Amino acid sequence: MDLQIDDFYKDAAAGMLTLYQAFPSKAALYVEDLIGREEPDEFGLPTPRHQSCLGALLWLAEEGYIRFDTTIGYDALDQAVLSEKGFLRLTRGVPHALREGDALPPSVRRVHATLAFQLREALGQRHGERVARLTRLLFESSLSGTSDIV
Repeated sequence: MDLQIDDFYKDAAAGMLTLYQAFPSKAALYVEDLIGREEPDEFGLPTPRHQSCLGALLWLAEEGYIRFDTTIGYDALDQAVLSEKGFLRLTRGVPHALREGDALPPSVRRVHATLAFQLREALGQRHGERVARLTRLLFESSLSGTSDIV
């Protein structure tokens, strides 16, 4: 089993959602806020888990999902913000996210069906498989046979 991939999905989703909550403002994106405090080793180097989370955030930037000005040591990305690509992916509707017949107002249905809302719920419930599935949707350039519900 590739546990580092599961961690990557969680880290990428949590990082994107943190920036989504601050959007359109820029914010410092701290690794510690995403994975908790990890004590550095005896040489002051971050743990492999900490480095992995920072690597996931840097990968998101390299792939164009987020932008940032600089890193703050190994601790954070400074002045980070979602890119247009990241914002549009998080705000699009997820197929079959809502049960048919739910009597919700249209604005609530729109929000609840977004990838951002679904990811936030899955992370909150610590549902690893659902987080992985939804994060993979984040990286797909299009959802086959569906369109935004906006």
